[in-house]
Amino acid sequence: MVLDELFNIRDLVDWEVPDDDFKRAMRAFVGSVCVITVGEGEERSGLTATSVISLSAEPPRMLFCVNRSASAWPLLDKYKRFGINALASEQQHIADRFAGRDGAKGAARYANADWLTLSTGAPILADALVAFDCELEERIDRHTHSIVIAKVIELRTRADAPALVYGQGIYDSVGGKS
Repeated sequence: MVLDELFNIRDLVDWEVPDDDFKRAMRAFVGSVCVITVGEGEERSGLTATSVISLSAEPPRMLFCVNRSASAWPLLDKYKRFGINALASEQQHIADRFAGRDGAKGAARYANADWLTLSTGAPILADALVAFDCELEERIDRHTHSIVIAKVIELRTRADAPALVYGQGIYDSVGGKS
């Protein structure tokens, strides 16, 4: 008889990693900085995210995670169409604004930048490094967050600037025209 069959060791020990340790470890992950944009007119909001990844190319799908306590969450849930805007290195101020670092909320986050709409009508940053116009395909709720699977309807790209990335609590840039 195997020891695990006699008793479950995991029942005797708390295997959860402390929240602060987990958050500190996650800071080591470097990610592209994106702003998720949603809503119409004065009922617009958005958030800064580094949790954006491609899910599949055939069909084109993206994935990101969002805390359901985020101020933009009710609009994501309501409109079910949104922009995923990957920022260029010179757009750090936009990342900070959508992260709420200057206190801006809702539609005020859209000040001092040029916005347009594509097929879905969601707000798209006109000079984003890459902008994806998306519809919600699926939402998976887990713990405090939702995993959002996005159907890409349209996209715009520019390749003339390095990408804005974030890791270890600082912004940096990578790539660009060579």
